[in-house]
Amino acid sequence: MLSEQALLTLKQGGESERVELKPSTAQGHAIRRAICAFANDLAGGGEPGVILIGLADDGACRGLPDLDEAQQKLANWAHGGDILPLPDVEIYHRDLDDCPVIIVEVRPHAEPPVRYQGQTWVRVGTTNHRATPEQERRLTERRRGGDRPFDHRPAVGTGLADLDLDYFRREYLPNAVSPEVLEENQRTTEDQLRSLRFLTNDEPNNGALLVLGNDPAAHIPGAYVQFLRIDGAELADPIKDAKTLAGALPGVMAQLDELFDVHVQVAVDIGAAPREQRRPDYPIVALRQLARNALIHRDYEATHAPVRIYWFNDRIEIHNPGGLYGQVTRENFGQGVTDYRNPLLAEAMHILGYVQRFGFGIPLARRHLRENGNPEPLFHFEPTYLAVTVGAAE
Repeated sequence: MLSEQALLTLKQGGESERVELKPSTAQGHAIRRAICAFANDLAGGGEPGVILIGLADDGACRGLPDLDEAQQKLANWAHGGDILPLPDVEIYHRDLDDCPVIIVEVRPHAEPPVRYQGQTWVRVGTTNHRATPEQERRLTERRRGGDRPFDHRPAVGTGLADLDLDYFRREYLPNAVSPEVLEENQRTTEDQLRSLRFLTNDEPNNGALLVLGNDPAAHIPGAYVQFLRIDGAELADPIKDAKTLAGALPGVMAQLDELFDVHVQVAVDIGAAPREQRRPDYPIVALRQLARNALIHRDYEATHAPVRIYWFNDRIEIHNPGGLYGQVTRENFGQGVTDYRNPLLAEAMHILGYVQRFGFGIPLARRHLRENGNPEPLFHFEPTYLAVTVGAAE
């Protein structure tokens, strides 16, 4: 967070390579493009870019009617998933020369290029514009070295033949990059994979295997789901259905959706209501959110255990290898606080539509369970795993 004196100096200096002034939040697209451009830090200065909201181009005070509402709107723009990978942004307000101003401080991202709605934006002088292919290549080459999240690390001994490149071209690319950019750039598949962070040191990384791999479990042993439908309330009771779901994550999630559809039972009430009332024992939306959350946030590195889903007659249990991560704690879990053990997986699943909004999966599951008449889900936290139990609707 910048000091008040530093902010006053930036305000007095006007717009620059590091500073953008906006009179209000009405220019939503322009503000998000500026966040994207500052995160990319094309000049490589390593200093945060700053957007001062509440000031005209000449620095005159415009005033903001509702600071809290404006800050919430900016936070949603920064972390809602339109800008990927998620930018490192700090949002706060200060009175500068008796003028209320919201400051959006954007730190250079360690894994550029950052894109807004599939397009890479960079800042040159006081202007934000779409990156040229050469500028985007410079950003790709400038990624950090050293310690990386597991999904960014090279999958040693693998090559492009281990990836489903047809799926990448057919499904992933059109969702990740705007059609105009694809048409203009005419890049090789290898360059496209590199630009979208699926290659590290010119090798497929673990994230690429999990999202695009032909057989991820051959290289990441725990990368599968064990599903059991048990006819009873104990693991020792008879098994009605057993599945091992393996393959790339999009396919595993699609298989899970089908299993949920098959096993959910719908009760029909034809009592006093004018129309028959249909209610499932579990809401499909809640099950999808909880299962996808487990697959995206689990620990793929420290264990070879799969995600386990046990469907009993009276409840469903989802066991997820890996405890809470980063700034997520028992106290703030499920309240919109986000941190990512596997940031590339989170980005990819958002691009493919399996995650609509970051940080809202658990609240959404809770809401659907409550509306369906299910009890509150019970979460069990341990250092090495997380489990959730969902009771059937009464």
